Amino acid sequence: MFTFERMKKIALITSGGDAPGMNACIRAVVRTAVYNDVEVFGFNKGYEGMIDNDFVKLESASVANILQRGGTILKSARSQRFFEPEFRQQAADNLRALGIDGLVAIGGDGTFRGANMLIEEQGIAVIGIPGTIDNDMFGTDFTIGYDTALNTVVEAVDKIRDTAASHNRLFLIEVMGKDAGFIALRSGIATGAEAILVPEVPTLMEELFNKLDHGRRSNKTSGIIIVAEGDDAGGAQVVAQKIKDRFDHFDIRVSILGHMQRGGNPSAMDRVLASRLGKGSVDALLEGKSNMMVGVINGELHFTEFDKAVKHHKSVKESLLNLAEILSI
Repeated sequence: MFTFERMKKIALITSGGDAPGMNACIRAVVRTAVYNDVEVFGFNKGYEGMIDNDFVKLESASVANILQRGGTILKSARSQRFFEPEFRQQAADNLRALGIDGLVAIGGDGTFRGANMLIEEQGIAVIGIPGTIDNDMFGTDFTIGYDTALNTVVEAVDKIRDTAASHNRLFLIEVMGKDAGFIALRSGIATGAEAILVPEVPTLMEELFNKLDHGRRSNKTSGIIIVAEGDDAGGAQVVAQKIKDRFDHFDIRVSILGHMQRGGNPSAMDRVLASRLGKGSVDALLEGKSNMMVGVINGELHFTEFDKAVKHHKSVKESLLNLAEILSI
């Protein structure tokens, strides 16, 4: 078992879906560690790389010129094998063979669940960093990648609205958010959407029909409806068909933005956030912390136990839902 002695070597992974800003975070982890005379070993493809002992030693020069790049130089994957005890044992044995004292894991729910098992079974010190565009982690105001993804959606919707207005069309735009509607809600407000459908609020089709009918009678000739992919109505394609079945006068188009929301150069906000969290993770390990996610709440670093981070999901703000309703008339 590992003990919380002075860290000499740490491992680093990016796991789950990639998010803009992960490279900035990798850079901050590596350079903070090097500054403190700690060696860093980056494992490729998250827990898969730990199982396969696929790693590279990272120096300060290794992370030069990656701050502005999207994606992750360590690659990422969702590892089903890691949820089997024998593979977790194999991963832990690989860490021990390298003399690894602690692990920094950048990812979301699944990443932190895996880290929790590694801690309980193997006694390995782990600090998690929330890297997910969905912004659905409890214990931080923002997750790495959310701001960039939001700006990507807003830019795309602004361009689609030009076409909608030119052709008098109703566009349904599906954005990422299987379990959380943060991207949909904020991008909908930012782009002046006529309606926003999110997983947290049941979609009442009659209310949507009434809103569209009211808009038509108010001489609205085009419109935008933002639909989170996890909306309980079934997604943008299903909602579009229901509208077509009810109204024959709408010229309807569907646009699914998909994985473009994960890519692109991280925004300034994401670069700064990722840098702060990366440094904070190494500082935490050096202070003997483990089993925690580092986040930012009200501008200050905040640490939340993994169990709370993955079990207590944030909810969308009623004030934002109300704002969207008022401004869409």
